[in-house]
Amino acid sequence: MKPTKWINLSIFAFAAALSQALWLNFGPLIFEIEKKFNVTEDSAGLLLMVFPLVYVLVSIPSGKFIDKRGYRSGLILGTLIMTLGSGLRIFSNTFTLLLMAQIIIAFSQPFIINSISKLVLEWFDENQEAIATGLGTMGMFIGMAAGLMATPYMVEKMGFKETMAIFALLSIISFLSCIKFLKTSPVSPSASRAPTTAFFNDLKMFMKDKNLAIIFILAFLGLGFFNGLTTWLEPILAPHGINSLQAGTIGGALILGGIAGAVIIPLFSDLYKRRKPFVILGLTVAALTLLPLCSGGTFKTLLILSVIQGFFFLPAFSLILQMCSEQVGEAHGATATGLLMLLGNAGGVVVILLMQLVKSDTLGFTPSIYLMLGLILLSGGLILFLRETHPVFNHRE
Repeated sequence: MKPTKWINLSIFAFAAALSQALWLNFGPLIFEIEKKFNVTEDSAGLLLMVFPLVYVLVSIPSGKFIDKRGYRSGLILGTLIMTLGSGLRIFSNTFTLLLMAQIIIAFSQPFIINSISKLVLEWFDENQEAIATGLGTMGMFIGMAAGLMATPYMVEKMGFKETMAIFALLSIISFLSCIKFLKTSPVSPSASRAPTTAFFNDLKMFMKDKNLAIIFILAFLGLGFFNGLTTWLEPILAPHGINSLQAGTIGGALILGGIAGAVIIPLFSDLYKRRKPFVILGLTVAALTLLPLCSGGTFKTLLILSVIQGFFFLPAFSLILQMCSEQVGEAHGATATGLLMLLGNAGGVVVILLMQLVKSDTLGFTPSIYLMLGLILLSGGLILFLRETHPVFNHRE
């Protein structure tokens, strides 16, 4: 059984990585999309914005589906939808078709990402839950890095259509892996404790929990910050002499730092049986590095700053997911995760739009950068009121 749980986690990580790569493929190609399809910057940004927008619509239904049918069904359905959307991108000769393909792929994300809590709670012991969640979300970070770093180089060397074909092939492999190798636990406690309450009862129950409400708000602010930064990173850095390939590399370096942090920081979180201090650490580093990262400098300096920010800030996301799971328990794990991701992606939609709205003709994205800094500072104030959720504190009712 032990090898099976790691195989399951690896299959999830691969699927999650692809879903994130397909989302951020066009992050460092905003200007190229504008030229290729003769669209505005706002229109090109829709290719990224549809993902958090669709997540808002589908997250809770997907969480309920996973709670009732299991993470295996969620991953199979998610990777099937992802394969269909990525295949359509190969034949997208117009911006409308490309946007439709992205919308289809966006529908797959909630079914894939929301499976992590159910999988971890079903297969891993308490002392392994945070590191398992960290490893699972590390797959997401790898995909983000691939989407930001590899895509512009692949398009430059092979062409746009060929790049889309490679990502479609990887999606097919992910789908077939879920069908062939993904297993459910033969003694799954979640099967006998599947939730029977309706969605609004779940929502009412969650909102009565003040600790959980703070976690949800942190997800809204934190993912809003991250989505805003990754969506507009190229135009933020362009005035400072950073081209699309360099912007993609800087964004990828941020994610690679997060990959390392997602392994190391949750390990210390489990060791010291604390979540809150490590989330505070991530927010502090993000606040200190944001302005230097977005204000220009040498390419090497920006790479170093992005790695530092990613190493400390991105693991906070996996810890927030873990805190959510610990707070609600296994039976409602996927539904709570779905709501958390819904609010987080709603934050992404709001922040992406706000950053575009507050952008100045004279100051560029400078007001938007201070908007992101404000989100981090607000998160830091809120987390002071958050109680620990590690099982040793026994907050779960």
